[in-house]
Amino acid sequence: MAHEDVRGHAHASPDDEYRETPPGSTYEHTDANVWLIVKFIIWLAVSAVVIHVGLGFMYQLLIDRSVVAEQPYPLAVGQEDRLPPAPRLQQFPRNEISQFRLEEENLLQRYGWMNREAGIAHIPIDEAMRLTIERGLLTSVPPEGASPAQAEGLIPADSSAGRTMERRRQ
Repeated sequence: MAHEDVRGHAHASPDDEYRETPPGSTYEHTDANVWLIVKFIIWLAVSAVVIHVGLGFMYQLLIDRSVVAEQPYPLAVGQEDRLPPAPRLQQFPRNEISQFRLEEENLLQRYGWMNREAGIAHIPIDEAMRLTIERGLLTSVPPEGASPAQAEGLIPADSSAGRTMERRRQ
């Protein structure tokens, strides 16, 4: 079924009236000027080459001036090489951890003083374990002035790590 518009024209569909081109219309005469775009690209390329050549000469000039002045950086004059503040990154972490483990193992396997004035020494770990088994674990010391009968019912307090004693709960 063909549609008929008000003016009496028959169209196969409502969009057909928009597909027709009005008389005298071909293309837009105000499109971009191609020659103007080409000139812009040429000037852009010439400018880029001139800027890069100028920067190259400038860079070479600065290198030559630094060689003549024998000064690597103006603000670095009179300063010695400084290290960043601690902690620093490790240069060879595998070597350092293996060296640390060797030193720790050496400390665990030999006799020596921890604090000579206080009489604190360290012994090899195997020897310490053997002595602990032979002598047994240390028990809590009763408070000063307590008789052995009174000390019998006392146990270390839960939160004191053995420093204070309390009565055993019945």
